[in-house]
Amino acid sequence: MTDSDGWLERYAADHDDLTYPAVYWASVPMVVIGTVGLLWSLPVPPQFYEISPLLNWGSAFLMAAAVYYFIISLSIAIGMLPFILGIAAIQLWLEQSLYSHPHASGGLFVAGTIGLWLGHRREAGLRPVLTDLQLMMIGPAWLLSELYRRMGIPF
Repeated sequence: MTDSDGWLERYAADHDDLTYPAVYWASVPMVVIGTVGLLWSLPVPPQFYEISPLLNWGSAFLMAAAVYYFIISLSIAIGMLPFILGIAAIQLWLEQSLYSHPHASGGLFVAGTIGLWLGHRREAGLRPVLTDLQLMMIGPAWLLSELYRRMGIPF
């Protein structure tokens, strides 16, 4: 068993009996986008701007996630690249929009967290939601692995 199989199997064990799978599938990206947006909004040291105007805590988090995906599985990493680039594009759009970046990101995070809770509604308590938040970047990879499994793509 590879590292990716172990992580994905542990994550899947808590998600076999979702109450509302469609709500859950929509909520996982919302939580990730909201979290990255909140990190993106944090002040950064001036040295970050010297390296790149796009370097901030959110983009650093996305880069670390990409490296992590390449470590656990090449096919998962390739599949996650459009997701990661999409999150970065959303953050750049939010920066330029009329919406407050931290408020919009916080709203996405809260709405996604409520969606996670609804997805796990059969289970009592907040433990499954807290586990999902803790394993936030495994969630999108698990969703992708489920799609890969249905399409017969090895990972």
